[in-house]
Amino acid sequence: MRYLKKFLYFLVILFVLLIGTIYATDHDYLVKAVQTIYLNGHKTAFLDDYKYFDNLTIKKGNHPQPWAVHRDYNKISQTEILESIHKELGTIAFLIIKNDSIWSEHYYEGYDENSKSNSFSMAKSYVTTLLGKAIMDGKIKSLDQKVADFFPEFNQGLGAKLTVGDLSSMASGLEWDESYYSPFSITTRAYFYDDLDKMMLRLKVTGEPGKSYKYLSGNTQLLGMVIEKATGKKMADYLSENFWQPTGSVNDALWQTDRPGGTEKAYCCIASNARDFARFGKLYKDHGKWNGQQLIDSILVAKFTTARFKESPEYGYGWWLHQQGGKNFFMMRGHLGQYVIVQPEDNVIIVRLGHRKSSDEGIGAFTKDISVYIEEAYKMLSQANSR
Repeated sequence: MRYLKKFLYFLVILFVLLIGTIYATDHDYLVKAVQTIYLNGHKTAFLDDYKYFDNLTIKKGNHPQPWAVHRDYNKISQTEILESIHKELGTIAFLIIKNDSIWSEHYYEGYDENSKSNSFSMAKSYVTTLLGKAIMDGKIKSLDQKVADFFPEFNQGLGAKLTVGDLSSMASGLEWDESYYSPFSITTRAYFYDDLDKMMLRLKVTGEPGKSYKYLSGNTQLLGMVIEKATGKKMADYLSENFWQPTGSVNDALWQTDRPGGTEKAYCCIASNARDFARFGKLYKDHGKWNGQQLIDSILVAKFTTARFKESPEYGYGWWLHQQGGKNFFMMRGHLGQYVIVQPEDNVIIVRLGHRKSSDEGIGAFTKDISVYIEEAYKMLSQANSR
């Protein structure tokens, strides 16, 4: 018994020293990571984790505009391949919108058209659009304005060359490790850190800005800080006033923050539903216009959905670009397979939300599930056309 007491005492001391070391070395974010992710049975961020974080509200307006329902709503059954991949990868929502009407709509695991789930990096498309709006409002001069104009921490060396357009197009040269499963990567730290502004302003620019594409979530986080400083508004409010309300979103959304009333996680984490996420697909499909009102300049829409670098045709400014079956698609993409996929010529929007994407996943890679969702959705549409 005496040895057992000594052993337990030793464990307590070791635990106290471990916790003390974690806090002393500014790794206390790991405590929240363990509580939020690992103790809930996950290895990475998950769809409903917004409930464990502080959030700001993206308010809906007083005049919601529900989607029209197509006359052939759900008349065509989903293909066997679609049903199989939904089960395999844990799809919670799958929508096909044709000619601005919901043509096919399916939910799983108790989710429905009003259920919130995490957008993850689909938020990057929203942030780039807020950049465009800030340019339209004269708060930011252009895509070429220097980040140092807003944060003098970047006025030396390579940092002095960094522009807001570089941040939006993933061409910053920032020192950043885009790893989602390592507890020690800066991406994980950002997800759980309680002072994102301080963390971001410590970063160094180690590569030549504006020369090549490299997907880094830190780019969008810093861009969000620039937008907030330029406009004097929280991004949640700026998004609500200029897009969420004018596009008639039916539900309030939430934007995760680093602390109560703090900085939004610009690179991720808007909690909303499939129908309201789809509205940005329609806005861009219609060249930035909604009900006759130009919410975002059509020239900026074209710019954002065009690759900046010939060597990296998969990315524009906050939007992903994909070719399949002789068609050009642009899309919002997020961790674990959150997608709003747009084919403007066919007037088609495909939305998929869920727990996983296919196992060939890689940072910046178009995983096989994307091709499956597109191919099978078009098979369903072709069945309708042949009736």
